[in-house]
Amino acid sequence: MAGLIKPLNSVYDQFRRLPGVGNKSALRLAYHIIDMPEDEVRRLAETLLQAKREIRFCKECFNLTDGDICEICADTERDHSTICVVEQPQDAMAMERSHGYTGVYHVLHGCLSPLDGIGPENLRIKELLFRLEKEDVKEVILATNSNVEGEATASYLAQLLRHQPVMVSRIARGLPMGGDLEYADEVTLAKALENRTPIKE
Repeated sequence: MAGLIKPLNSVYDQFRRLPGVGNKSALRLAYHIIDMPEDEVRRLAETLLQAKREIRFCKECFNLTDGDICEICADTERDHSTICVVEQPQDAMAMERSHGYTGVYHVLHGCLSPLDGIGPENLRIKELLFRLEKEDVKEVILATNSNVEGEATASYLAQLLRHQPVMVSRIARGLPMGGDLEYADEVTLAKALENRTPIKE
């Protein structure tokens, strides 16, 4: 940004790369970091590095965890016969806040978006099919976002799972078109889960 000294501009540029952070927010954060005591900045940097080193994908559902298996997959009281398919780890967290779901998850880490070069091979779809083969799954809930890419991903998965011996359902339209799970309130998510509809006979 014009008028910023080089070190401050570098901090500003890094914040501006983050999703959802605009120019004004990036500038405000950059100034805030410079105003912080050096030990707090160091602690922040070390925390970020530690999180990056320790957080990995669950071997079962590909949610974020600091072990081999996440807490949800390791929980024997969860309903492992129901898998809720979401786009991102933060979507699974949003579903958990609804307190209306007791099954397990499968995180795709994205959605189909041909314009961005994201096809089925870029998502954790093969891993989902593998889970259906080795686990006693009775229902797959498609909880991708209610936007063009999310709907396309849900339709693709529904077609792919047509011949699988499981019920396939889509969360109800309690979520607004164009809305993301991450930002939905708990009641809306709970109702969307409660009113899910089968999409496979």
